Amino acid sequence: MSLSLVCGLDEAGRGPLAGPVCAGAVILPDDFPLTCLNDSKKLSVKKREAAEVIIKEKACWGIGIVDHQMIDKINILQASLYAMKLAFDMLMLHFPEWCKKNRIDVSDVSISAIADGTFCPDIDAACRCEPKADGTYPAVMAASIIAKTQRDRIMTDYDLQYPQYGYARHKGYPTAEHIRICREIGPSPIQRLSFKY
Repeated sequence: MSLSLVCGLDEAGRGPLAGPVCAGAVILPDDFPLTCLNDSKKLSVKKREAAEVIIKEKACWGIGIVDHQMIDKINILQASLYAMKLAFDMLMLHFPEWCKKNRIDVSDVSISAIADGTFCPDIDAACRCEPKADGTYPAVMAASIIAKTQRDRIMTDYDLQYPQYGYARHKGYPTAEHIRICREIGPSPIQRLSFKY
């Protein structure tokens, strides 16, 4: 009898005017402490980062990152789906080793996926999409957490390069401050030029 595992998929960064979109892919083990999970947007920074540590320690996971130039080239929806595909592909690279560590027979496993949203990425597994899945399914919650923490870290690093844009504060989202700065001094080198300001 084969073991069925569910991979959660979610992205962070569809709405910002700058920086990449990041996606997470996560398969949780049976003994994962679910109490640390929630929709990443409902967790404090401290709780998100604490959950990230546990996810990366216990789960099988992958991260996908698509930069601002690719977003401008293929549009944000396609970039988000591609980031999910990259995250899933990375997860699958680690999957045999994770199975071995968890005493799971990799040849006896089937994987399906749940993606947050209304579209499924092109991955090598049966996938269904569901709006607000990041508030319903633990594996999708976990994916949303690692995607969000990864993207926040990237934007904080960009803040060191381009401090005048305030990326550590707003992470590239269209706040009044961010829009005002872009109008006053022009777009930064990581601005999504296809987005309206």
